[in-house]
Amino acid sequence: MALRLLFVLGMLLLVCLSKVSSDLKIGEEVLEEEELHFPEEPLIVRGGNRRLMQNIDCGELCKSRCSVHSRPNLCNRACGTCCVRCKCVPPGTSGNRELCGTCYTDMTTHGNKTKCP
Repeated sequence: MALRLLFVLGMLLLVCLSKVSSDLKIGEEVLEEEELHFPEEPLIVRGGNRRLMQNIDCGELCKSRCSVHSRPNLCNRACGTCCVRCKCVPPGTSGNRELCGTCYTDMTTHGNKTKCP
């Protein structure tokens, strides 16, 4: 009984190893066949206010933006949402909203008030 169990486990191990090794060969063939093709023309971005994958520190920017606000926690929460969605926080503690474009200026709350500080 133990010999039969050992034989079955050995066969199962061989099947698994052959499956893994064949998967590796397929992966190598795919890598060899694929080549990277980069577009010769530059990427066109719709609208002048969009930005391509810009990494900014929303926490620090919103903290400085909302530092003199009468309700800093509410301001930080709204600013953080706007920053993540629009990838921009205007300079200064107030105003200058148009520098971040229409994404920032046109975002509204459920009550149709401007969302971004």
